[in-house]
Amino acid sequence: MDDALGPPEKMTERRDDLTPMMTQYFELCEQYDDSLVLFQVGDFYEAFCAAAETVARRCEVTLTKREDSTGQYAMAGLPIDNAESYVERLLEAGYRVAVADQVQDPEETTGVVDRAVTRVLTPGTLTEDELLDGDRNNYVGALAAGDAYGLAVLDVSTGEFYATSVEGKSAVTDELSRFAPAEAVLGPDASPDTLPDRCTVSRFEDDAFTKQRATDIVEQYFGSTNTLLSTDETRACGALLAYAEYVRGGEDGRLDYLNHLTRYDPREYMLLDAVALRSLELFERRTVHGHESRTLAAVIDETASALGRRTLDDWLRRPLIDRDDIAARHDAVGELRDDVTTRENVYDELRDVYDIERLISRIARGRANARDLRSLKETLDVVPRLTSHLDGADCETLQALRERLDPLSEIRSLIDDAIQENPDREITEGGILKPAFDEELARLRETERDGKAWIDDLEADECERTGIDSLKVGHNSVHGYYIEVTDANLDRVPDEYERRQTLKNAERYYTPALKEREDEILRAEQRADELEYELFCSIRQQVADESERIQELADALAELDVLVSFGTVAAEHGYSRPTVGSPPGSNEQFTVDGIHIEEGRHPVVERTEESFVPNGTVLDSEDRIAVVTGPNMSGKSTYMRQVALISILAQAGSFVPASEARLQIVDRIFTRVGASDDIAGGRSTFMVEMTELADILDNATRRSLVLLDEVGRGTSTADGFAIAQAVTEHIHDEVGALTLFATHHHDLTHVADALDCAYNLYFRTRQSDQGVHFEHAVERGAADASYGVEVAATAGVDVHVVDRARGLLGGESERRQRAQQDTTAATHDASVSSAPETNGEPASIGTGIARQGDQQTATDAGISEEIYQTLTAVDIATMTPLEAMNVLSQLKQQIEEIGERQTE
Repeated sequence: MDDALGPPEKMTERRDDLTPMMTQYFELCEQYDDSLVLFQVGDFYEAFCAAAETVARRCEVTLTKREDSTGQYAMAGLPIDNAESYVERLLEAGYRVAVADQVQDPEETTGVVDRAVTRVLTPGTLTEDELLDGDRNNYVGALAAGDAYGLAVLDVSTGEFYATSVEGKSAVTDELSRFAPAEAVLGPDASPDTLPDRCTVSRFEDDAFTKQRATDIVEQYFGSTNTLLSTDETRACGALLAYAEYVRGGEDGRLDYLNHLTRYDPREYMLLDAVALRSLELFERRTVHGHESRTLAAVIDETASALGRRTLDDWLRRPLIDRDDIAARHDAVGELRDDVTTRENVYDELRDVYDIERLISRIARGRANARDLRSLKETLDVVPRLTSHLDGADCETLQALRERLDPLSEIRSLIDDAIQENPDREITEGGILKPAFDEELARLRETERDGKAWIDDLEADECERTGIDSLKVGHNSVHGYYIEVTDANLDRVPDEYERRQTLKNAERYYTPALKEREDEILRAEQRADELEYELFCSIRQQVADESERIQELADALAELDVLVSFGTVAAEHGYSRPTVGSPPGSNEQFTVDGIHIEEGRHPVVERTEESFVPNGTVLDSEDRIAVVTGPNMSGKSTYMRQVALISILAQAGSFVPASEARLQIVDRIFTRVGASDDIAGGRSTFMVEMTELADILDNATRRSLVLLDEVGRGTSTADGFAIAQAVTEHIHDEVGALTLFATHHHDLTHVADALDCAYNLYFRTRQSDQGVHFEHAVERGAADASYGVEVAATAGVDVHVVDRARGLLGGESERRQRAQQDTTAATHDASVSSAPETNGEPASIGTGIARQGDQQTATDAGISEEIYQTLTAVDIATMTPLEAMNVLSQLKQQIEEIGERQTE
């Protein structure tokens, strides 16, 4: 980013000549030189000099000028009441924004008002509701490189905090991709190349990553963690905490609501790397011809709350590996699917649940208002009703969730007793607490109320006493209470009236009694407002002290919400319970081998199509690799993706779109699907394809699921087929992963036939006078053609182009046939010329296969011994194109040598 953020050099040179306010601005820009400083001046956030030009351009506001005794400066302002929308633009443009607020009351200050940076806004550390997607987590990460890579991710808005460690740069990218952090801070030895796409890189103090400093800050939050975290994990966690405190306000930015640090092992979850997340479209929409495709998360999201929606994302990003944990979720989903009344009642209650996870973080940071506390209370009102609906739950998972639904009765009562039902947003101007909550507050509000009642009666009393019918009693913020009399009635004004203000056609007065009442009201009102604020802060702190319990309640509500969502989807869309790992209650040693799906469906595509053709899948120890052929648009990619999505749903705890599914636990899903390039990084489409392929071959295991779509299409046909065959053989012989390989290399079907644990699948296609009809049904066997020209015709390609293509295709077919005949004839002639004669006739060529004893030998068949040895030494089914060409060249050379000997 080339835009300048701070004051120009000439301000540095004239620093001693600056006004006090501009000196403040300069010092803050110098202190936060990596951020764009927004400087509060009254009701606006202002930026000056080069920063003003940046703000004006990025936020599309007017660039003005400020002029004082020291000169003229460019200036651009953002209204504080609507600052969030402008800040969002700056963040999207890649800026860090330091917000410098007035920390003194201007009315109580002589001279310049003090200002201080109260927060630094960065993409990954937002807590403002207006800047956050309420349904998605917003993570910031930290990466420390050492013996391994220590990773930490934190959602500052909710307090979710995770740590782990991995080895290898690709593993860093894969693990961070689970969380999709908006921002990451890097240790001194960490490379930004390891970060996933769309993650902002932020440098922070290298000292924050030192072992001692990091250990100190981690222990301040969580006590001793030496037995839990590795050194590199501690460094990442400590630096991340220091960074979060820095951007949220320095020493005052302590995140007291952070109660849990979860250290996890990546092997506890199915790994879905960035490539798999993108190609399977779990969360990221893909735009095709102007239409956005739906995502897996979207079609199975029947959650009722923001808490549930974020947890649903987490479960899909990190499907479980433990069989018992998976089965526990399935038990709950099954019960909720079948018990319609409980499921619908629970859903209705969850709709009234506020986002208490983010709410408690605001409460703990002292940024919550009275309405936030009422929202918490209304959520706590739901808990007893939910508990009642779950009274009859049979499965252990729902019973355990019921026990975790902490009603926090004392907090609920405290808020209900103290906070008005519809409190004002401002917390310093009164009107937020019930007067009966505190005796002193009740007395002050009564004094205020009685005084105002006396003033309300004063107008009628004075009109009657003075005989001035037009007399009015009013109030304004400058002159306080007054009695207003028009000029026409001035001769009737009593002597005790004292003039307060002269207007054009009237005079305003006060009396000693009115003044006394006014002072009494103002004292009571001011003290009551101050007392309300003090009491509110005390109440808010009492709630903050229970932040851990509130967060635990939020977790339980979120999990219940997702299980209800899974149950709803299963009931409404005909999902069935999968058997994962082993059947419930079976012998511990028994495990499901492979993937067996009957009538499986793609969970997204079936919602967008009028009809969907289900298909089965078998991948197991006997058939670990399926080579899938068929024309474009026949359904190959949809079929492969549906297998992966069914596995993900099953291990996330959901039922699956299939009539039956028995699934082994998959440790990782690899995808090499679709064409993409990295031009900026200097990588072509083919290079990206090969890089992803290398990652698959290096990291896949027998417990992995691999999806390969058209591997090798980015290069020549010969090279592409050679790569495809070699990959198939390597996965079959060395890796052993369950694999679906969609291809247009039809020769690959012969390779599958030759491998013990591979087989062919194809999609049925009918051809008629009207064109190609895709039946979208998969069967064992190989497709007979790709029907590329027919697909082009269906797509509307010009008829002349299609006809020409058909002619060229026919010509190519004839050319290949003639070439094959010529090769056969040449081989035949050479064989005849070298064969011994019998009664003047050449011996029969026969089959070219040597027999022993009473069967034909190679010589008897008319084939030279050299050619025979060459042919019998090769395995045609597993040859690469290059090997075949070498053999053909060798045969040609042998035939030429035979011809030369015959000539001699």
